[in-house]
Amino acid sequence: MEKQLHIFYSGRVQGIGFRYTVLEIATQEKVSGWVKNLKDSRVEVVVRGEQYLLDNFIKKVGFKFSNYIKDTVIEELPADLEFQDFKIKFE
Repeated sequence: MEKQLHIFYSGRVQGIGFRYTVLEIATQEKVSGWVKNLKDSRVEVVVRGEQYLLDNFIKKVGFKFSNYIKDTVIEELPADLEFQDFKIKFE
């Protein structure tokens, strides 16, 4: 059963290729959703997939950016949004 997570990363997570690396990891893990920079210097991610894929995704992002992420806030959302793939939002 697929789950959907809403994740906020804070720390030095903008201007270091964070979104593009998250896109790469999401593609590897075959999860869908999106990532975008926020004006308050955090990065927001909505990701959907099987639990084990989401766990792998979170671990890989955390490992890759362990020197940059200061805090990670994760909340589970109802898995009611369908995504075709994973993309970077530029809003």
